[in-house]
Amino acid sequence: MATVINMPRLSDTMEEGVVAKWLVKKGDTISEGDILAEIETDKATMEFESFYEGVLLHIGIEEGETAPVDQLLAIIGEEGEDISGLLNGNAAAQVEAPKEEKVEESASSSATTTTIPEGVEVITMPRLSDTMEEGTVATWLKKVGDTVEEGDILAEIETDKATMEFESFYNGTLLYIGIEEGQTAPVDVLLAIIGPAGTDVSGLKDGVPAASAPTAKESAPAKEEKVETVAVSSGSSSSAGGRIFASPLAKKIAADKGIDLSQVKGTGENGRIVKKDVETFTPSAATPSSPKTATATPAIQTFTPAGEEGFEEVKNSQMRKAIARGLSASKFTAPHYYLTIEVDMDNAISSRKLINELPDTKVSFNDMVVKACAMALRKHPQVNTTWKDDVTVYNKHISVGVAVAVPDGLVVPVLPFTDRMNIMEIDTAVRDLATRARDKKLTPQEMSGSTFTVSNLGMFGIQEFTSIINQPNSAILSVGAIVKKPVVKNDQVVVGNTMKVTLACDHRTVDGATGAQFLQTLKQYLENPVTMLA
Repeated sequence: MATVINMPRLSDTMEEGVVAKWLVKKGDTISEGDILAEIETDKATMEFESFYEGVLLHIGIEEGETAPVDQLLAIIGEEGEDISGLLNGNAAAQVEAPKEEKVEESASSSATTTTIPEGVEVITMPRLSDTMEEGTVATWLKKVGDTVEEGDILAEIETDKATMEFESFYNGTLLYIGIEEGQTAPVDVLLAIIGPAGTDVSGLKDGVPAASAPTAKESAPAKEEKVETVAVSSGSSSSAGGRIFASPLAKKIAADKGIDLSQVKGTGENGRIVKKDVETFTPSAATPSSPKTATATPAIQTFTPAGEEGFEEVKNSQMRKAIARGLSASKFTAPHYYLTIEVDMDNAISSRKLINELPDTKVSFNDMVVKACAMALRKHPQVNTTWKDDVTVYNKHISVGVAVAVPDGLVVPVLPFTDRMNIMEIDTAVRDLATRARDKKLTPQEMSGSTFTVSNLGMFGIQEFTSIINQPNSAILSVGAIVKKPVVKNDQVVVGNTMKVTLACDHRTVDGATGAQFLQTLKQYLENPVTMLA
């Protein structure tokens, strides 16, 4: 019976996807675990594999096309099978339901007959994010027979958002590994078994309810082993057809670092390239690609006569679409207004110079602004609120988000409990978060939970600007450049250093007077930095 495959939801915010590349074509024979296509979401480009066997009978979304989640992506079935009814949408809902019922029935049955020996702990694929439906074991840090203690890191697991360390909550011996490195499996599938050394767990391997679910995916490595034998024997991680077998995270890291994956030897299952292979890769002094790079001929631009209009359409990435949706929702939902003040930065410049003369210390003006905001929020709790239709939430904690520009858009890593940090601690944390943001290594938790946001474009020479509120915050501070100019002090015109800051407020929670009082307090802290050193 033919199987309908729809556009998958590969991230929590994904509403539509772009088929970046089809790795198979109509008429090809498909095996379980084969990569069908690379799909671009709002967060990353991810490989999408088949859970079914058969012939690819229909492609519903061509390369480069965008389609919403759950739209017909492809149909797999028997060669020559009539799929006209499926193309008309009449049988789509009837295709996979029986199969799922059968799996769940089998799982239920096994659950009632399986007895777990005393002292044995069955560990399943954990749900490491709110939207995670499946995970890939990037690296096992323990092997069967190893002694495991509570708190030991068992494995690194790739989720839909990040690669995260998974630790053990039990003591014992690692008796069984259910998902090998490089394999992908749904949440709650048997991952490992820990218990007393020598315990017979053969019954658990077949009887744990979750173990019956990944049948399709666990058969994939057998197919990969057959395909990759030639590649591994020649010291490469690509198949005979030229495609390189690597985890999605390894591909992203390689792209960011400009590493040619064909030069990387994989240590994952059957030679698959995983995260650690890319991170530890050291290029040789002269790789085959080096001469090409040195002698590459630059592309010749077409001459455009004066006065002739030209246009080019570039498809919006899924990240850009997600940013557009979020900012549009904020701008058109929250009634924004803006307040601007000018701050005398002479004392801040002097104080920063003294602080940075201390050993191993380097504080930026942005660190001072973040600290001043955190202290001002403590005195003006109305600015540290969140609007809901029926209530206004007063956040008792203060966590400042710092906007960071990355190649694909904008992210806002968060400093939890910022008001309890000193300026040096803020500097260390911001540098670490900003670096990992640009390397795409932030976890979802590190980008959530802000109660206020700071956006600084002063380093680009921007003297004054306004920002869109980062909901669910009630305000965001826009920080401009420090400018040397004539100022009046003690009725005399002298050379001074000033900086403009603009507060964007949500009028539903922060009235004009409240916003103005917040800025006055912020100004006092910045003009008297000694008050922030406690």
